[in-house]
Amino acid sequence: METRPHPLPEITRAATALAALGSEPRLAILRRLVRAGPRGLPIGDLGEAVGVTGSVLTHHLKQLVSAGLVIQRRDGRRILSSVDIAAVEALSRFLISECCADLGGPDPDCRKDKANG
Repeated sequence: METRPHPLPEITRAATALAALGSEPRLAILRRLVRAGPRGLPIGDLGEAVGVTGSVLTHHLKQLVSAGLVIQRRDGRRILSSVDIAAVEALSRFLISECCADLGGPDPDCRKDKANG
């Protein structure tokens, strides 16, 4: 079965997102923001929850925002950060989009087989 390469922008977006998640603090930040849901968290609360504060937290958030995984918005004097669920879902779809392609196409039992070893 012939597979077509992913368009460059899609693979570039995925590589950028995965590179941003290649840091333990950034992965912890993203996971905490997933837990917080669409309302997000103020930066101070987020930093306290993941044990990263100040300029280091700002640096990590900047990387996640640049990768398109986190959205920041102003709420009065606070800055709220929230996960871009659509972007995380798109990254997940990208990673599994060709599951079982070499076996003739998507197989509903494919993931079940992998999970059972």
